[in-house]
Amino acid sequence: QLDLLWTRKQNVMYNLFDWPTQKHSKLIILAIANTMDLPERIMMNRVASRLVCPSMIFAKLFSTCRKPCLLTCHVYFQVAALSGDARRCLDICRRATEICEFASQKRTSDIVRMAHVTEAIDEMFSSPHINAIRKASLHEQIFLKAILAEFRRAGVEEATVQQVYHQHIALCRIEGMQSPTVSEVMAICSRLGACRLLLVEPSNKYLHMRVRLNISQDDVTYALKYE
Repeated sequence: QLDLLWTRKQNVMYNLFDWPTQKHSKLIILAIANTMDLPERIMMNRVASRLVCPSMIFAKLFSTCRKPCLLTCHVYFQVAALSGDARRCLDICRRATEICEFASQKRTSDIVRMAHVTEAIDEMFSSPHINAIRKASLHEQIFLKAILAEFRRAGVEEATVQQVYHQHIALCRIEGMQSPTVSEVMAICSRLGACRLLLVEPSNKYLHMRVRLNISQDDVTYALKYE
């Protein structure tokens, strides 16, 4: 269970995947993770560079073992764009089947279709937090995007306000928008914390306050993608 070996400095995973690269090594490591895009999502470059196409291997195994259910393969790739967790794919398939069964009681089609899958996805990714993100101001949404960008860059799931601010400025430049001031960013951070979208660790130096998401990265990605 590779997810459970994650540490802040990622030394455990680095050492694990470094062993097969040693001279005269005859060790082959096969790792399993619930996260389909784990290398891109949480691994530092020095760790990810030791891996050999894990995502492609996982996708092949997943589609092969579920081959009798072609719909599941379609859902797999659809969910991969929304969530990194393979278990959500199976949860969505199960819920889509339940929706179809309920509809069949009303003498409609008893075949699970993508319409049922779409309804299941909407249910799974609908929550007060997601609605709050969708109703957030443009800069609040950019701040959340900046947090995700910083998490991917650093390979950890917490960051200082200053680190996120740098990402925020970069995103504003890409969009051709005026960057907020430090005081404006602090206000944004405060509002997101008040909505419980963020967990903010107090500090005497405001820019050094550490922030973490209080919801999953998948939910943030989904809410922003379909805003």
